[in-house]
Amino acid sequence: GSGLDVRSKSRTLSTPVYDPRKLPKWNYDGSSTGQAPGEDSEVILCPRALFRDPFRRGKNILVICDAYSPNGEPIPTNKRAEAEKIFTQKKVVEEEPWYGLEQEYTLLQKDVRWPLGFPVGGYPGPQGPYYCGVGTEKAYGRDIVNAHY
Repeated sequence: GSGLDVRSKSRTLSTPVYDPRKLPKWNYDGSSTGQAPGEDSEVILCPRALFRDPFRRGKNILVICDAYSPNGEPIPTNKRAEAEKIFTQKKVVEEEPWYGLEQEYTLLQKDVRWPLGFPVGGYPGPQGPYYCGVGTEKAYGRDIVNAHY
């Protein structure tokens, strides 16, 4: 997605919390974010998961929330509500999911600050031969990639 429907709020709690079900619901003005009409703009945040905050560190946490209208309906940008309906179906629960990470980065030539394998000041042809490519003419920097595997 564009990330435009991702928002953040900060809140201070009096005691540490380790279970999202123990966190209070919260709200925000959805008309300010384009997620609710001005005449009925309250959006309810329902905590779903929490994680240690890698930025603030210490006892700080990040909380992932679903967003609902006051009548309990998921707002249109709340895609997890529909996903939960799918992923809690018996036939889906019985499946064994596969997950993979796609690590992408660009290696630059040290002296010219141009991507490794690109002609200096120019561009290679279409990605067809390079995408998931093999061989010295297609996969530049493979030794570095393999070291990260």
